[in-house]
Amino acid sequence: MTREPQPVVRRVAVVGCGDISALHLAAIATVPGAQLVAVCDVDAGRLDAVSTATGVPGYTDLDRLLDEARPDVVHLCTPHHLHADQAIRALERGIDVVLEKPLAHTRAEADRLVAAAEHSRAKIAVCFQNRYNRPAERAKELLDAGELGAVLGASAIVPWHRTAAYYEDRPWRGSWATGGGGLLMNQAIHTIDLVQWLVGDPIAATGSIATRALAEVIEVEDTAELRIVHAGGATSTVYATVAGVANLPVTIDVVCERGTLHLGAELTARFDDGRVETTVERATASGERAYWGVSHERLIQDFYAGLDEPGAFWLHPAEARKAFDVIQDVYDDAIPDRVMPTPDLSAPAAIA
Repeated sequence: MTREPQPVVRRVAVVGCGDISALHLAAIATVPGAQLVAVCDVDAGRLDAVSTATGVPGYTDLDRLLDEARPDVVHLCTPHHLHADQAIRALERGIDVVLEKPLAHTRAEADRLVAAAEHSRAKIAVCFQNRYNRPAERAKELLDAGELGAVLGASAIVPWHRTAAYYEDRPWRGSWATGGGGLLMNQAIHTIDLVQWLVGDPIAATGSIATRALAEVIEVEDTAELRIVHAGGATSTVYATVAGVANLPVTIDVVCERGTLHLGAELTARFDDGRVETTVERATASGERAYWGVSHERLIQDFYAGLDEPGAFWLHPAEARKAFDVIQDVYDDAIPDRVMPTPDLSAPAAIA
């Protein structure tokens, strides 16, 4: 009798028990062989709730978790200013990493992480999960096939809403020292990443930022506009805000020589010869945070499936840095004399 090959068992830990960790925990449960062995948070209430729900030990110290629980893979769902340092500590131990975006909160920290990833035997993924949405995948396929001709540029809009309570509940989100920025770093970064992935590598970006609705609560921006110049000469514009009255659909329109793409909840491709193609999402999420979709699950499954393959995961820090650098260029343009404050990494920090 032929036996089915058994999946490789991976010991997994999740660091940060805030909102986004729910998606990571749900995705880990779908990965053959993935065994959750520990969770970590500095907030005792959140840590106890997740530790009890999952039945695994809870830690308040990352190094102790890494040394005692001995995970093979660690998922980092922590505030931005902790990303690079925590990822490097895992990579130096040979532990694979799934890191929430952004890869870092400053250029210097991004430099450190990119270098550490290049020199580590471990793999690391940065969560730009929207690339796994089927409409986005199909848009990339159509553009790469060249049937629409050369890409001339794109226009993207992020018309979202955040309340004062959203920032008061997690004060790190509204601080330059801990968030590294505002809506560009926390929300619009996903759309900026899709724009540069579809249109081409960014070589320059300029823009402006403002705090239109939340200035009494946050020191970072809640609104921004920017222009990206891509390799090959295409140009794109992005307008983003969390000062709107509701979370409306994000849209990206890509203009090509022989047609256009309209990317929203679904993709509509219009060819100059009259053809129209529509692509919808393959599956609908259910359960907690279902409104965020299923692309986190796809990214995480893909990462685990390739852990034994040679080479870096395709969404590695150097790749994730492209959208990050666009945002840093905009900040440099909007605030040319800015000096980033240095956060206290030894102090307890609210988890994302």
